[in-house]
Amino acid sequence: MSFQGEQHPGVKTPTADTEGFRLNHTMLRVKDPEAALAFYSRVFGMRVLRRLDFEEMQFSLYFLARLEEGDRVPEDTEERTVWTFGQKGLLELTHNWGTEDQADFAYHDGNAEPQGFGHICFSVPDLDAAVAWFDANEVEFVKRPDQGKMKDVVFVKDVDGYWIEVVEAARMVGKGDGR
Repeated sequence: MSFQGEQHPGVKTPTADTEGFRLNHTMLRVKDPEAALAFYSRVFGMRVLRRLDFEEMQFSLYFLARLEEGDRVPEDTEERTVWTFGQKGLLELTHNWGTEDQADFAYHDGNAEPQGFGHICFSVPDLDAAVAWFDANEVEFVKRPDQGKMKDVVFVKDVDGYWIEVVEAARMVGKGDGR
């Protein structure tokens, strides 16, 4: 690999000690796993790779991915568990049992005050087609591509209110270069 990364104050050169490290997943807590799984599988085409239940602590983990043609996902559960934890860019949905039955229960989305967590992001091949798909599926928009100062960037909400940024890679050229 010849690209060494952009250099900015605070950036340190990685050492051999971190060789093989990779970002595996991001976790979101969900109130109702059935609703969250329906949203991510239907709207974003994700598939559940693995569900892990922790009965003593009363929670379940669902690991989701966008599978590509040619991905070889093991059928054997133990092999698939190992394979899952070796992937890049997974979404983990964590369900604490019983929250789905609490009418007024909601997790903080990170964007309301006090702000913290911001969003996850999907890259799509055609932003206009994605917007039409979201409209057809009654997905709630935070920001459409023609709104706000940053054009050609979409934000939608999932069923728990988490923000999802949606971008088309080719439309990102030139964004943020105006220092």
